[in-house]
Formats: sequence, C-alpha cells, structure tokens
Amino acid sequence: MQKDFVIQNKMGMHARPAAQFVKCASRFKCDIWVEKDEEPVNGKSIMGLMMLAAGRGETISITTEGEDEEQAMAELEALVTSGFGDSE
Repeated sequence: MQKDFVIQNKMGMHARPAAQFVKCASRFKCDIWVEKDEEPVNGKSIMGLMMLAAGRGETISITTEGEDEEQAMAELEALVTSGFGDSE
C-alpha cells in the first residue's frame, strides 16, 4: 500500500512527531517506508525520518508492505493527518 500525505503540524516532522511515528510503526510486522523528494527511509528509524526534514506543507509518501500493512497504514494515516497531536 502507498499513500501520500501533507505534513500539517506547525513544526513539521521534528523529533517528537518522528518519535511518535516510529513508536506507532514499530508495533507492526510489515515493512514501512517514508519518502520525500524521492528519498526513501525506513519508517521505523527516527534518524531516517528526521533526515527527511519534512516541514509543514510538504508531502511525504508512506508505503507499507507485509501481513499487517492495512492496519499499519490506517494508524499511521490517523497520526499524520491529526498533525501528530499538535494543537496548532
């Protein structure tokens, strides 16, 4: 599965949102990749996610592949579209 998302929280995918993403992604057995500007990184790697430097308004692509890919995508989609819980 693959879907594109626009980062909506004010500070982008900085340390806290990246940690939230990794915590969520690590609960699943499937492979999870996040891509920005044609640079894919492991969605279970906080350093990889932070290296993307995905700011507000930028688009990331999430790919899930494996036995629980649909549930993983649904939960990651909810996290990203919620703005990682940021109140802005």
